[in-house]
Amino acid sequence: MPLLDCIEVTPSVPAIRSVIWLHGLGADGSDFEAIVPELRLPAELGIRYVFPNAPSIPVTINGGMLMPAWYDILSMNIERELDMDQLLASAQAVHDLIDREIERGIPSENILLAGFSQGGAVNYQAALTYPKPLAGLLALSTYFATAASVKPSGANPQLHVFVAHGSLDPVVPEELGQRSVDDLRKLGLAPTYRAYPMQHQVCGEEIEDMAEWMTQVFEGPRE
Repeated sequence: MPLLDCIEVTPSVPAIRSVIWLHGLGADGSDFEAIVPELRLPAELGIRYVFPNAPSIPVTINGGMLMPAWYDILSMNIERELDMDQLLASAQAVHDLIDREIERGIPSENILLAGFSQGGAVNYQAALTYPKPLAGLLALSTYFATAASVKPSGANPQLHVFVAHGSLDPVVPEELGQRSVDDLRKLGLAPTYRAYPMQHQVCGEEIEDMAEWMTQVFEGPRE
């Protein structure tokens, strides 16, 4: 299977770390490209940002309209009925991108996954099932769609996870973000959870919190 088409933002120094960031339904790789300068992460971290573009597929909840999506959503009820095979295929596509970063000289421990909404659901699956240790996972305004079926690889028993959600989100209710945290804890993980007075979006305070968390994850424990 060919690699996903991606937008890349390269560092001013040689890349030694990577962030693979998945967009949400109906968006594309450019959706979070503008967040890179807003994070204001230290240049010496040498982070290459990879923003994949989802393929365009018919989406049932939108009348079968073709749009960029990581998987089809059949129903928007709280349980989120979706095409699980498509989600798993998208998670495998993320694994392929991780493999490429490793081939380009980035240790797996220096690769962080991030995802918004649909992209976050895919990256829950991708991060937990990848067979090598990863730096961490940013799960933004999303839900853990495969919590009941995921089979963690065992390579990331202490994966760093930052879960962020809008307390006013009308698209993915905050309940789903909180449920994801509970499910992660059942797997033995200790996620960081933050809620913000926003809808289905990203806000300035959240960006600051993400930047602080990413810096700590990439730099390791501080004295």
